[in-house]
Amino acid sequence: MTQFEASARPKALGLTVGEVVEVRSVEEIIATLDEKGELEGLPFMPEMLSFCGRRMTVHKVAHKLCDTLTGTGMRRMRDAVHLTGARCDGSAHGGCQTACSLYWKEAWLKRVDPGPPVPDAAPARRLPLLEINSRREPAVDGEVRYRCQATELLRAAPERLPFRDLGQYVTDVRVGNAGVLATLRTIFFGLFNRLQRASRRLPRRLRFRDGMAWGFVAPGRNTTTPTELSDLQPGELVRVKSREAIVATLDTKRLNRGMGFEEEMARYCGHVGRVAARVERCIDERTGRMLQMKNPCIILDGVVCAGVYKANCPRAFVPFWREIWLERVTEEN
Repeated sequence: MTQFEASARPKALGLTVGEVVEVRSVEEIIATLDEKGELEGLPFMPEMLSFCGRRMTVHKVAHKLCDTLTGTGMRRMRDAVHLTGARCDGSAHGGCQTACSLYWKEAWLKRVDPGPPVPDAAPARRLPLLEINSRREPAVDGEVRYRCQATELLRAAPERLPFRDLGQYVTDVRVGNAGVLATLRTIFFGLFNRLQRASRRLPRRLRFRDGMAWGFVAPGRNTTTPTELSDLQPGELVRVKSREAIVATLDTKRLNRGMGFEEEMARYCGHVGRVAARVERCIDERTGRMLQMKNPCIILDGVVCAGVYKANCPRAFVPFWREIWLERVTEEN
């Protein structure tokens, strides 16, 4: 049971992209949470406290998300949004560097009129309820296991959202997540990929590009995948290598030492950008364990999954790049 009567819960705001909102006070948000520090299965995490009282802009309406835990496709989320610039810094979760875009229930926000900046919010407080609930039961060997929005997404979004549900695409356009042309494009990709999957039952000679999904990332041929350590540092300029060069580093499951390369990432082949961070640790969404990387991965500034091949998913997941997939670019004076 939550700490407040259902009748006292703020009504859904029906927010759209670009609207200005104010994150409610700590006291108002805590009043919406249950004993697990959640609202409708979605945790309010300690990293979110620093945003309380701040005015922010709706970046995307989080009415759906792609299931990266079990691969069941899209899931329906209700009354939630992503706010511009609000990503998890992992400070309460062992320094996780995944940089997930935070989910905000509309009950934690209030609509405000655009205006001059308001004073900075008060420093975040330590709240035992949130800190305790950022951990799971330890593993059998005593290893710390974490709990966050990413690990609990299937509880926060339990309803599967099939591709054929056209209402999701109407919502994409209505709330401003995507334009009409972008939505028609993602529907085309979805239909194409379904036909490709069906074609894999045919003899190989009758398939189009061997039945690959749009983006056409072929499996590699390696049994042991190669590595390249170039010691890239934040601020350096790099270019994403060609799709063919990257595929040459993959195994038959399209992995390089356990790190996947997907169609959404292939859209950035040839892209020139700056290194934002070196990633050394991240939480495994399935187990809550902290994964320590033997060789750090790279995050590129401004590069996120745009959901083009994933039904306009607004999650904006930050992809990790192996250094062997990138090459330094000399800056011109």
